Amino acid sequence: MTPAEAGPPDAPTPARGRVRVTAPHAGSAAASVRSASLQADGGPTSDIAGVYVRSLIRSQLRLGIVFALGFAVATALFVLAITLVPQLDATFVLGVPLSWLLLGVGVYPLAITIGALYVRAASRNEARYRALAEDE
Repeated sequence: MTPAEAGPPDAPTPARGRVRVTAPHAGSAAASVRSASLQADGGPTSDIAGVYVRSLIRSQLRLGIVFALGFAVATALFVLAITLVPQLDATFVLGVPLSWLLLGVGVYPLAITIGALYVRAASRNEARYRALAEDE
């Protein structure tokens, strides 16, 4: 006797193969429960609030891309400057070429500075969003 035959007669038989799980459709009861829970949890309560949230997300994404590209360009320029000054390879500090030390240690202040500027700009974006959301 198989396990499916041993169970109660009204129990569903186990599905075989893959089962696709999707989100509820826009008009279904589950979708309306989800939107009501968003409103209760502090999520968007109107169309304009949704526009504000999407605008915040886009501005934060744009900000992140700009700062990431800025860091990549600044790092590339830093490396280029080190390669264009051959005297740095001839200068040794504690047995290590100065160019290696600059590459190994000099990038960290750049990363910390760009990170701090990003956090400041992202906080400013969020403060603007909060000011808009409170006025609504």
